[in-house]
Amino acid sequence: MSFEEEMEELESAEDFLQYFQLDYEASVVHVNRLHILQRFHDYLQKVGTEMPENEPAKRAVYSKLLMRAYQDFVESDAQTEKVFKVFSMGEPQTAFVALTDIQK
Repeated sequence: MSFEEEMEELESAEDFLQYFQLDYEASVVHVNRLHILQRFHDYLQKVGTEMPENEPAKRAVYSKLLMRAYQDFVESDAQTEKVFKVFSMGEPQTAFVALTDIQK
C-alpha cells in the first residue's frame, strides 16, 4: 500500500499518532482530537506545493507537523488556539426578521 493509501485508512487522531509512532497523552487527545486533526490539516495546507515528493521525506514532514499540532494542545487549549471559527466569533450575533418577511 502507498503512503497516501495508508493515510486514507486512518480515522482518528489516535490512529494518526500511532501510525507515526508518536508518544502522546491520551487525556490530551481525548479532549482535543478534532482540534489536533484540524490543526494538522492546516499545517499540511501551509506546506502545500513545498511537500517533498519522495515517500520517506514526506513521512517525516507529516510526522513533524502532526507532533507540532498535538504539542499545540499540550501547551495550550482549544479556546486559546481558536482552530475552529466558533471560537473566534466573539459575541453572539442577533438578527431581526420582520414577520412580513416570513412566507409560508
